Amino acid sequence: QGAGKKAKGKVPTPEAASNDPVTLDKTGNICIKILAKPGAKQNGITDVSEEGVGVQISAPPVEGEANTELVKYISKVLNLRKSDVSLDRGSKSRNKIILISKGVTTPEAVLQCLKKESES
Repeated sequence: QGAGKKAKGKVPTPEAASNDPVTLDKTGNICIKILAKPGAKQNGITDVSEEGVGVQISAPPVEGEANTELVKYISKVLNLRKSDVSLDRGSKSRNKIILISKGVTTPEAVLQCLKKESES
């Protein structure tokens, strides 16, 4: 008995995936939960967990500079146009939601790119 153990009576459900930091909203856009860390030496993804994606941003949190840099950096990591990536919520908070236009990619692909970037 080891890695193959399953909890009794529990059936894996698709809802379990909603613990991911990357989800689809009702309209089909992709939402990424971001835990922003402005004022870092360089842009980078520090970790990917259920709480969100830790992103350090080199720009200071002044007059939305870090938010602009965050959108630019995320679009670069995901190989998307900046127009497909926008800040949905949290412009004045460290907890942010980034929105990716529907149809340009999948939540799985986004999560894979973010994890790959956090490991490099």
